[in-house]
Amino acid sequence: MLRILLAALLLSGLLPAWAARPPQAGRPGPLTIAAAADLKYALDSLVTMFKRQHPQAQVTVVYGSSGKFYEQLTHAAPFDLFFSADSNYPRRLQQAGLTDGAPVAYALGRLVLWSRKLDPNAQGLNTLLSPQVRRVAIANPAHAPYGQKAEEILRHYQLYDQVQPKLVLGESIGQAAQYAAAGAADAGLLAYSLALGPELRRAGRFYLIPAGAHTPLRQSYVRLKRASGNVTATEFTAFIATPAAKATLKKYGFGL
Repeated sequence: MLRILLAALLLSGLLPAWAARPPQAGRPGPLTIAAAADLKYALDSLVTMFKRQHPQAQVTVVYGSSGKFYEQLTHAAPFDLFFSADSNYPRRLQQAGLTDGAPVAYALGRLVLWSRKLDPNAQGLNTLLSPQVRRVAIANPAHAPYGQKAEEILRHYQLYDQVQPKLVLGESIGQAAQYAAAGAADAGLLAYSLALGPELRRAGRFYLIPAGAHTPLRQSYVRLKRASGNVTATEFTAFIATPAAKATLKKYGFGL
């Protein structure tokens, strides 16, 4: 299973060949990170900042659904760090004995209602009842934490039964955002961090959903056993705890 998964990642171009090779213990080595799609802009910025401090560091980030990554990691996918969009998946990996330490909370996620054609600030979540909104993009709640929170929000506002027939599911919150940005959906319940990114900011408007409309979305990362002895992994996790890194996460809408 590991050989098949590794071959698929290499052939897809998601991992360069060097990223699949484990480092020698106690020495700087390539760092491969599996990251929830809501982190796209924030983590790209953080990696750039980290490389300025560590010019020789080789860091590859693959973005996707937290639940899908969890499944891959239970089959020994070649990642060193897992930045999840929740704390449940990292905790389950720890309970399965697959991690090199306990999960570490790094952010609190928020959601927005985003639309290309309407200003959702006028009516808030009731925007979804407009006849102009025929399709609503969310991440798949079966394995994406942001999709689970989207469902919570709809139930909180007693809109789920009315909106459910309009739902279009993305495999990750990133794919849900792509559906909304491309016009495949008229609105979306999306990550605040992605709404603050350049593509969605240019293409539409958003309404920041009150934090009390869903249970807190606490996001954690965990170090996998593969990262044991990887100095680059140790340096990167230390960097994530710095004031500069926290300021970058805040810039992209994450609570701390």
